[in-house]
Amino acid sequence: MQLSKQANVPVQHIIINSAHLDRDVYIDLYLPPSHPDTHSTSLLLINDGQDLPKFHFDAILNNHYKNNEISPILCVGIHCGQERKMEYGTASILDYKGRGAKAKAHQDFVLKELMPYLNTIWKHGFSDKAYAGFSLGGLSAIDAVWHHPNEFSKTGVFSGSLWWRLKDIRDGYNEQTDRIIHKLIREGEYRPGLKFYFTTGSLDEKMDRNNNGIIDSIDDTLGLIEELERKGYKNEGDIHYVNYEDGRHDVKTWGRAMPAFLKWGWGRSQQAIVGNR
Repeated sequence: MQLSKQANVPVQHIIINSAHLDRDVYIDLYLPPSHPDTHSTSLLLINDGQDLPKFHFDAILNNHYKNNEISPILCVGIHCGQERKMEYGTASILDYKGRGAKAKAHQDFVLKELMPYLNTIWKHGFSDKAYAGFSLGGLSAIDAVWHHPNEFSKTGVFSGSLWWRLKDIRDGYNEQTDRIIHKLIREGEYRPGLKFYFTTGSLDEKMDRNNNGIIDSIDDTLGLIEELERKGYKNEGDIHYVNYEDGRHDVKTWGRAMPAFLKWGWGRSQQAIVGNR
């Protein structure tokens, strides 16, 4: 284990040899500064943890703590592997190109290897647990949260790859039935207590499959929100959505969106904080 200090947030760098993924997984632990190991600490897992230093995640956390804006969080950045498109995705269903073949193994790593390890170093447990990610990592996160509501209570999906689909557009793709995460939520059951945070950027992409004038990133996100609302989740109560008009599908935009997400999930104020749109 290697320890470094970025801003006032201690960061530990660890490696877990995963039997499920058959590889070493690099993990960054962003510890809450000057907080004891107590039940008041939350847990936030983040896919694509290798991207967090690119937008100075430590400084974002430090600023929130300095201003007493958030409660203590143990943030865990999970670095992706070389087979990212195989390890991320939906654990129970491959996409039309066979991608996501190791998504179940990745989910098993998180639940059966990473979580037990975290429980050994944070012996008093966590007040709540969340899972977030960017792009395909966001799809992986919401899939895990949806299917394991006893483990997680919140998810953050930043420009999620919610287009993940059963059929190619040229092979009879049906918008209403072939988007995989939409299908999983539509066919699943209402899980009380879950909360969802979505962000998109109007410059995420240019694709518009159904030619309705709305890019797919936004369309797929709005479509998933509709599925959640049909299940009984309330917009702005259980679901929060922010679109950044000048936002792109990149690390810079996700870093810009991160402070508002942290305040939404763990802010000391009763009112959810919304980022600049």
